[in-house]
Amino acid sequence: MSDKMQVDSPATVAEQLKDANGEIDESLYSRQLYVLGHEAMKRMGSSNVLVAGLRGLGVEIAKNIALAGVKSLTLYDPKPATLADLSAQFFLHPEDVGKPRASVTVPRVSELNPYTPVQEYTGASLTSDMAQLKQFQVVVLTDTTLNDQVKIADYCHENGIYVVITDTFGLFGTIFTDFGKNFTVGDPTGENVNSGIVADIDSDGLVSALDETRHGLEDGDFVTFSEVEGMEGLNGCAPRKIEVKGPYTFSIGDVSGLGEYRRGGQYTQVKMPKILDFEPLSKQLKKPELLISDFAKFDRPQQLHVGIQALHAFAENHSGELPRPHNEADASEVFKIAESLAGQGDDKVELDEKVIKELSYQAKGDISPMDAFFGGMAAQEVLKAVSGKFHPIVQFLYFDSLESLPASCQRSEEQCKPQGTRYDGQIAVFGKDFQEKLGNVKEFLVGAGAIGCEMLKNWALMGLGAGPEGKIWVTDNDQIEKSNLNRQFLFRPTDVGKLKSDCAAKAVEAMNPDLKGHILTMQDKVGPETEHIFNEIFWEGLDAVTNALDNVEARTYVDRRCVFFRKPLVDSGTLGTKGNTQVVLPHITESYSSSQDPPEKSFPMCTLRSFPNKIEHTIAWAREMFDSFFVKGPEVVNLYLNTPNYLGSTLKQSGNEKQTLETLRDFLVTEKPLTFDDCIIWGRHQFEKNYNHAIQQLLYNFPKDSTTGSGQPFWSGPKRAPDALKFDPANPTHFTYVEAAAHLHAFNYGINPKGVSKEHYLEVLNDMIVPDFKPDPSVRIQASDSDPDPNAQPSGPMDDNEYLNKMADSLPAPKSVAGYKLEPVEFEKDDDTNHHIDFITAASNLRAENYKIETADRHKTKFIAGKIIPAIATTTALVTGLVNLELYKILDGKTNIEHYKNGFVNLALPFFGFSEPIASPKGKYIGHGGKEVSIDKLWDRFEVDDITLQEFIDDFEKKGLNISMVSSGVSLLYASFYPPSKLKDRMGLTMSKLVEHISKKPIPDHQKNVIYEVTAEDQTDEDVEIPYVMVKLRK
Repeated sequence: MSDKMQVDSPATVAEQLKDANGEIDESLYSRQLYVLGHEAMKRMGSSNVLVAGLRGLGVEIAKNIALAGVKSLTLYDPKPATLADLSAQFFLHPEDVGKPRASVTVPRVSELNPYTPVQEYTGASLTSDMAQLKQFQVVVLTDTTLNDQVKIADYCHENGIYVVITDTFGLFGTIFTDFGKNFTVGDPTGENVNSGIVADIDSDGLVSALDETRHGLEDGDFVTFSEVEGMEGLNGCAPRKIEVKGPYTFSIGDVSGLGEYRRGGQYTQVKMPKILDFEPLSKQLKKPELLISDFAKFDRPQQLHVGIQALHAFAENHSGELPRPHNEADASEVFKIAESLAGQGDDKVELDEKVIKELSYQAKGDISPMDAFFGGMAAQEVLKAVSGKFHPIVQFLYFDSLESLPASCQRSEEQCKPQGTRYDGQIAVFGKDFQEKLGNVKEFLVGAGAIGCEMLKNWALMGLGAGPEGKIWVTDNDQIEKSNLNRQFLFRPTDVGKLKSDCAAKAVEAMNPDLKGHILTMQDKVGPETEHIFNEIFWEGLDAVTNALDNVEARTYVDRRCVFFRKPLVDSGTLGTKGNTQVVLPHITESYSSSQDPPEKSFPMCTLRSFPNKIEHTIAWAREMFDSFFVKGPEVVNLYLNTPNYLGSTLKQSGNEKQTLETLRDFLVTEKPLTFDDCIIWGRHQFEKNYNHAIQQLLYNFPKDSTTGSGQPFWSGPKRAPDALKFDPANPTHFTYVEAAAHLHAFNYGINPKGVSKEHYLEVLNDMIVPDFKPDPSVRIQASDSDPDPNAQPSGPMDDNEYLNKMADSLPAPKSVAGYKLEPVEFEKDDDTNHHIDFITAASNLRAENYKIETADRHKTKFIAGKIIPAIATTTALVTGLVNLELYKILDGKTNIEHYKNGFVNLALPFFGFSEPIASPKGKYIGHGGKEVSIDKLWDRFEVDDITLQEFIDDFEKKGLNISMVSSGVSLLYASFYPPSKLKDRMGLTMSKLVEHISKKPIPDHQKNVIYEVTAEDQTDEDVEIPYVMVKLRK
């Protein structure tokens, strides 16, 4: 049983969770590793998983598990594929109808990940020989009768096999988990551990964090300590449970016998395993433990718990057939069964007849957004089971999206009955008229990465844009990289290097041939520079827009365009196990840009320069070194060589002449390499300069025993006293630093480093002379960020002009090196052969050695230096499902804000939160006759033709607004305080001519309107905030 981790003691478990073997392909799994960590990935890699039932939901789970990577994946479903399966089963093609689902699906799932073998389960049925199930660590059941669910789940419970059972019925869905007795969760939240510097520990065990930095801990967390002086017994102690006393203090309990605290120390949070006991399905059916998915529907889970059992009972009475779509007689029978079940448990469940009948109407429905939501969730539960990472669902979860039902089209038995098309699973829920409506939609998808792929898959299955009038535009300017493959599931290894939008469109056209000729792919970034491509005609023709972008700047731009053209937008994003969705509706909700995220945390400069105390500081410093050596330096050289009179004009204005001249001197004279050997020597000199001489100079300025003005030791609190490093070519970090620095320096100068052996490096290093350190008494170092920077250049005439002129004279004249230019490095984190991350990792870890900070491996360094957004297929699938449940509402034309939901999920906890979107801000002004005029501050605007400025002002006067200022962009066109002589020529100009006249720039041809900002007072002489004005040009 040891491989199941069924162990009672948290300590043993904690050890067991650490021990794992087997290597992982980082280039494929890199984004997912940041979510799960190496340990959890390795344990997943030794697990065998069975997925039963391969309609839409089963294949979604199988896809997500295959992408995540397990030891083996086995699929079971001997039933023949039907045409209606194509509504949600994306690996079935029309020609597969009639063939067993598993045998046609297995080869297509196995293409997703070369490291996950996929095979078909060979047994006749799962219940005929249940001993066969012992080969699996997890069994997932979908599309399985309740009787079989109970038999299999109870057998698995007794035999230590983890179980996940999940099903969707139209817009309803359910999931159940049973991970046995004493299931151990190694990391319940997945959040980074908190750590900080200790300022004091008193005799009662009260710990204070340094400099009033919030410790971020909660009651019941555990911490351990290091580097404490005085209470040495705390260093490396067994984790101690804490009690929070305030934002900057916490208590660790009894510290008697540990002596008196003197100074220093760091605390680090320790994640303690959590042990859970699960009950078998047979017991949970009678008294379920429910996780609430939507607090606005608090009583819904109990009803659905009964209702879904009633569906199974109905099917049992009707030879396995679920109720017919929208059939009243069947729905009444289901409700009757539900009523008899509702009274059987300990607490009688109050049933809402409408909800239970709706469940019956939709029971045969199978829609891809619902399968995406539950498929992402179920796959994540499987990964939790085999990895022990993140908190499982305990034990039932129910979810529905009845708000997605259309109001614009009638639903009836006639409307919802099977039409003999691939969309029958969706027609069963929405009716054929709504299906037709979806087909004629014109939709714009911005981005074809992880969310973009999932979005297109959902749309292909939904038949979005596949009708005679329908069209989907998809744009992405990115090419496919290997690290995309483990979550951007439309791409295969042969696609690496190709354009994302093209490959994604081809893949979904193969899924649903109806889309052929309806997807238009583009490779343009949506931004101010492409407004001639994404012009007014383009935007005006759209029904809705969907963002699938990974950066705030682009998302904000698309959002602003949607507000301008008044188009609905659905935006979504993921970060590891967290995801969110937001609906933006013209004249109804606020927009994406209405709220802003807090700014990114930055580190104080003097901390990075001289006093780092955590690995993040040394990585930020190393990233800065990379830029100044290999990017900014060469760029400055190219400016000098190509800009006429660079030293005379540009440099004088920049204010950092000395630094720039020194850079030019280093790159073009003193350190200019001619051979690769020169690059090796340069790398070795940089090592000495940064890790030996700079540290010795720092200790010369502030010796280890120095004190501050108040008599405190200078090297205390966050300041860690460093030690200089002595170069050792046998130390891999020392050698990697020189090797990577030499390669990158050579790249700048176009020198070929090929075929240089390690022996040759060592020879060159051995033969060179490294200068000894001589302290420089003139060097001044900033001791704290609140002190003025002693090295800042004074603002006034430079006193060492002679030195600068001498340096400038030593540079080669640009003419003498005509045509010569350096090649700046473009930072690329995902290419393991280019030495970029190697250099940053070595540079950071050497500095960490200087300051005795724990070093970080290449993987963690790449994550921080590359600002990688951690990603995982399960969250992406789930979030895309939520987006499309909202899209149904938008395309139906719903205008009631209460029908829409913005979603926030964290699969690690697990947490699901839904809220009504925030309404757009409204304002008002007082017009003629004291009449109150209300305005929507976000969506409203004034629209006028290209009239003269005089007519413009008169026009607003009629509205009761007296204009005091008019501007467009940076040009002020009119102000009431301008003298008449200045206004005389302007009043008769049309608004467009006025802008051209003042800005001295013509309006671009593709532009059909100009935006004007207006300041005005209403009839009460109050300044009022009014919307902008759009002047329509006659073109």
